[in-house]
Amino acid sequence: MKTSDTDLIFSNKQSKIKDFAFDAQVVEVFPDMISRSVPGYSTIIDTIGRLSQRYVTDNSQIYDLGCSLGAATLAMRKGISAKNCKIIGVDSSSAMVERCKMHVSAFKGETPVEIIEANILDIEIKNASMVVLNFTLQFIAPEQRQLLLSKVAKGLNPGGLLLLSEKIAHTDSVCNELLVDLHHDFKRANGYSELEIAQKRTALENVMLTDNLDTHLKRLKLAGFNHSAPWFQCFNFFSLIAIK
Repeated sequence: MKTSDTDLIFSNKQSKIKDFAFDAQVVEVFPDMISRSVPGYSTIIDTIGRLSQRYVTDNSQIYDLGCSLGAATLAMRKGISAKNCKIIGVDSSSAMVERCKMHVSAFKGETPVEIIEANILDIEIKNASMVVLNFTLQFIAPEQRQLLLSKVAKGLNPGGLLLLSEKIAHTDSVCNELLVDLHHDFKRANGYSELEIAQKRTALENVMLTDNLDTHLKRLKLAGFNHSAPWFQCFNFFSLIAIK
């Protein structure tokens, strides 16, 4: 990997740490940042592709909400066998959208893809067979999360699938502290320094507000999902499936 593609954003001591943002600087190093920061990310992306093969139906739409650089979008397009479908990727970061369009155009596939720059709260979900929120809901204001999930459930066809991945806080403080420490060990093993870990944690404090698992499951039920369960966990990172 070229040095320019390596995540060095928090490697130098900063006198004032700004809130984390998905800006052009982050976009340049995003693949490296994700792989070194989110345990099991490649497994989640691969599984999204397999789930798309199972759940995407003919003549329907698929949504990747908070699509970033399009990893989930491309995994779904590779996995989809249904006909006459369309994938709609949405992200509010103009830098992400610009780069995502380049990534999508570089890999050909039968299912058409549209990448939109917008707030996902403003997007209408309709005729959907599958929706992905892959580490996206945690960046939405807590008071708007139920509204978003209810809108997703309303726009999903019967039997449709939501995949929701999140970093989760645990109600047991001892277990939560242990899992946070294990995650930090994971980041250290991937080359992040104590300074980088500490500064990024500060940058995310006001931006990424995590919920516990019970809160997520209650929201999904209230939104109208008949079935929901976590299918993946590594430390404090979870991925859940919810079926309408």
